[in-house]
Amino acid sequence: QVNLVQSGGGPVQAGGSLRLSCAVSGDMSAITCMAWWRQVLGKEREGVALIVPAGDSRYVDSVRGRATISKDNAGVYLEMSNVRPDDSATYYCAARFRPCGSSMAYLQSGGSLFEVWGQGTLVTVFS
Repeated sequence: QVNLVQSGGGPVQAGGSLRLSCAVSGDMSAITCMAWWRQVLGKEREGVALIVPAGDSRYVDSVRGRATISKDNAGVYLEMSNVRPDDSATYYCAARFRPCGSSMAYLQSGGSLFEVWGQGTLVTVFS
């Protein structure tokens, strides 16, 4: 019964910042981990950031130090500074309901460990 609705995204100047939102409707307490994924045409889906109920987070190397994943009672968010053209992608939020730990393994499965997904939002970084 959980639904994820994304907002944010769009064009952003290289070196600037962005903020993506993922609003959760339904029983958020049923969610264990949430994550942000991104995908570009012709490439496999990439796990970007993971957050667990206790607040611990994990990041892919390419965004570590630039990105922050956070959550509150309404949803999950991704903020990124110093964006680069390589950050251009369609971004998706995703939720898992089965047991989940603070492990990079949850960002290395192509997204198969997550059950509910947002609709996606396009981020285009231009120089």
